[in-house]
Amino acid sequence: MSDRTKFAAASKNLVLVPLDKLKKSPKNVRKIPHTKADITALAASIAALGMLQYPVVEPETGPNGKPTGSYLVNAGEGRRLAQLLRAKHKEIKANELIRCVLDTEHNATEISLAENAVRCAMHPADQYEAFAKLHAEDGLSAEDIAARFGVTAAVVRQRLKLGAVSPKLMALYRKGEMNLDQLSAFAITDDHERQERVWAGLPSHWRDRDAILSALSEGQVRSDDRRALFVGAKAYEAAGGAIIRDLFDPKGGGFFVDVELLNRLAREKLQAFADKTAAEGWRWIAADLEYDHEAAAAMRRVFPQQVPLSKDERKRLCKLEARYKVLFDKYPDGGVPEADAAKFKRIEDAVAALNRQEYRKQDIMLAGAFVTLDHNGSVWIERGFVRPEDKRRSKAKNGKANNADGPVPLSEKLVAELTAYRTSALRNELAKHPVTAFLALVHVLALDLFYPGSEASCLEITPKRAWLSGHAPGIDDSVSEQKTAERHDAWRERMPDDPEALWDFVKALSDEERMSLLAHCVSLTANVIRVPHRTAEGREAHAAILAREVALDMSAYWQPTAANYLTRVSKERILEALREGGANDAETVARLKKPAMAAAAEAALLGKGWLPPLLRAA
Repeated sequence: MSDRTKFAAASKNLVLVPLDKLKKSPKNVRKIPHTKADITALAASIAALGMLQYPVVEPETGPNGKPTGSYLVNAGEGRRLAQLLRAKHKEIKANELIRCVLDTEHNATEISLAENAVRCAMHPADQYEAFAKLHAEDGLSAEDIAARFGVTAAVVRQRLKLGAVSPKLMALYRKGEMNLDQLSAFAITDDHERQERVWAGLPSHWRDRDAILSALSEGQVRSDDRRALFVGAKAYEAAGGAIIRDLFDPKGGGFFVDVELLNRLAREKLQAFADKTAAEGWRWIAADLEYDHEAAAAMRRVFPQQVPLSKDERKRLCKLEARYKVLFDKYPDGGVPEADAAKFKRIEDAVAALNRQEYRKQDIMLAGAFVTLDHNGSVWIERGFVRPEDKRRSKAKNGKANNADGPVPLSEKLVAELTAYRTSALRNELAKHPVTAFLALVHVLALDLFYPGSEASCLEITPKRAWLSGHAPGIDDSVSEQKTAERHDAWRERMPDDPEALWDFVKALSDEERMSLLAHCVSLTANVIRVPHRTAEGREAHAAILAREVALDMSAYWQPTAANYLTRVSKERILEALREGGANDAETVARLKKPAMAAAAEAALLGKGWLPPLLRAA
């Protein structure tokens, strides 16, 4: 039988069946139902293009073998559901006539199996390029295409981006030599030559999405950078800045291209917060995108004082505390219902509002504040820092005011002689009292590290703290520096405002707390930084002993990246790192250019615990 004869025979079997007379066939072999997304997409396609393939049906018969007037859909259940969805949305009538193929000659199960099994889905790359063609040649927008194929406009935009990737790379994707995750990384740029160059420059084992993105975005700022979060994409783009969008980032990220513009906008916006802080009356304001830990550590700090409560406020506080106790006693084992949990929260907020703190006016006039950015892009304001020169100026002013006429002072020579005898006697007695000597050691270390410039100790023991940020930019955001800063701030919060009161504070500490403070102070004096013209053998040997004693594992604090190591050493050292880190094809990487080589090595060494010799345990 010729194809024309077959088509004529099939045409004679076409029937028009009301939609509400079509039923799902029990002979349909598909047991896992179509997804909601599948039906939505199919309905959109039918609405735009019509039904390109008709359902295959047979008459339904009742228990007595007579036709019921309805038809069973042996093949095309998805199309039936799609039409029902269209009827639900009032696009067609509930009894819309649906063109079907009536087939009572062939086995219904075989028809259903052939419909579902004998099919070949198109390759995703064909769909991406087809979408791109509809957009470029037929002028259809992402919204138009989405409406026709039952997907969201965002999905269409992703596929349009994929369709615009270099044809050479798309060919690799078709062959299975590149996966979708890798292909999506190239969508952040339309430069085919650059896409191909990056792919060729990365070794086969290190071509993951992050490595590709890193190579394509070199010199740009990620959208989750503190500056980008602070300025915001909208303000940056309004100022003329360009953002390369990563449509495949679930968080909607990308890369800010103009770093100079971003920094300028961040500083301008930060200055507005600095001006607002200055209006509080502080002596000085330092505003910068990075917190100056070194400058802050060289200053004494004052803290806000508890504001005394009025008589009415004290009464209110007592009532709140009584209400809180009643609720607390009601649930000794926890399991607080949502309604009472909300009451707890309201009481806690009211108590916090009463227990407010404020800086003293004289402290504000003496101290200043740092205005900077936190790691999450929020403004971070640290108040109450007193510069050494301002503290000295304040003391000189007070000394002048309290100076009065009196007896003729002793000669300098006599003063020196007398105090020399006193010093000698004090040394001898101190040597016979180890507990007091230990207390004095903790006191002088804490005094110098928490009250720079103070002379409230007679011991000439001076801790020297090396500021690491000057040697390693960005180290302030590391785990170890963050924990050190938190510990330092916690102690500083407990310290008295007046350095002369520090002795009593240290003496009142428990033995465990005093040892903890001593350990913190001693830790800040450790310095094994290698710099030119400094003999380091003795320091290195002692550092090795300390590292052994505390079981230091540097892999918990540092790992090699392109930025912090790999782009800053020779290719030979990169290859050495790969071999020591267990890379199988380090020699393949040797043919790459330096940036691609570093990116590949970063991905390969991730989580391997590899360290350069300088950071390894002795």
